[in-house]
Amino acid sequence: MGRPFGIPVYVSWTWFIIAAFITMMFGSRFRQMLPELDGFASYAMAFLFAVLLYVSVLLHELAHSVLAKSFGLPVRRITLYLLGGVSEIEKEPPTPGKEFMVAAAGPVLSLGLAGLGLAGDVYLVNGGGIAEVLVWQLWVSNLIVGVFNLLPGLPLDGGRMLRAGVWRLTRDPGSGTVVAAWGGRVLAVLLVAGPIAMALTGGEQFDPTDLLWPVVLASFIWMGATQSLRVARIRARIPQVNARALARRAIPVTAETPLSEALRQATERRAGALVVVDHEGAPVAIVNEAAVQATPEHRRPWVTVGTLSKALEESTVLQADLAGEPLIDAMRQAPAGEYLLVERGGEIYGVLATSDVNRVFSGV
Repeated sequence: MGRPFGIPVYVSWTWFIIAAFITMMFGSRFRQMLPELDGFASYAMAFLFAVLLYVSVLLHELAHSVLAKSFGLPVRRITLYLLGGVSEIEKEPPTPGKEFMVAAAGPVLSLGLAGLGLAGDVYLVNGGGIAEVLVWQLWVSNLIVGVFNLLPGLPLDGGRMLRAGVWRLTRDPGSGTVVAAWGGRVLAVLLVAGPIAMALTGGEQFDPTDLLWPVVLASFIWMGATQSLRVARIRARIPQVNARALARRAIPVTAETPLSEALRQATERRAGALVVVDHEGAPVAIVNEAAVQATPEHRRPWVTVGTLSKALEESTVLQADLAGEPLIDAMRQAPAGEYLLVERGGEIYGVLATSDVNRVFSGV
């Protein structure tokens, strides 16, 4: 829909669902509040309210994203969808203080819009009519968005603020994620259990349809919190990713070598990878493991390793001493099945297979 501050903004097709819902729900309400409106006008006003509400949500997300960009964090895009919006910030803030500020920016802006709307309702458009009704609905909606997002549980902004606080106290971002994610799960349960308990204790008849939106919101929060816990478990294993420890021993072969002969040499020398070298011994390609496994055994004497190899690129040659986040980042920037590991002087150390790295995270 545009690139404000250089950030691409997308609108999911699910937005039209919530826009239709808001239009239907508020159309009849606006007609009651403004009897002079006919049916079409009241529903047109309700649709305008839906659009303006999501403009407020966009401003909320832009507050997160613009501040993140000012801290040097890349922002892929902003997406508006059924339950609001999401800013896709590609890297975590490096400090808990910056994490807290990026998370707080959205609710602060929403509460600021609510304050401006309240002031406008009191001092500018207090004479009734369409303008006052729209302004009143918008400032109340922004107040609800701001307060709701301050609740202390992931994936809400308040959960990220709680994560930053625990991170600051424990000096461990993983602990902050776990605490904030469990806070999100508790919030999800309370969103559903709260209305039921209030109805039962108040002696009112419980209507199951009243749980529609609480269940939708609780499901969103529960799934987001669960995903955060999974990410925390994955991140806890990142320090175990060490290129040297995971490397396969490699043997050099020329492109004309039959596959069967190359595999015989690898078995004899207990190597797990084949590197194609030129006639001067310089590495030029890596034999693809998947292609080797897909070649029937009876054809291997007639197939050369050169036909099953992938040429090396600068991005698929990594330093053998890479580990942790730097190694993951290098692999993410150049996705491949295998990488050639070299020493600082350029000597071949071995081959790192992506499948071996994935096994570190299997079962998470």
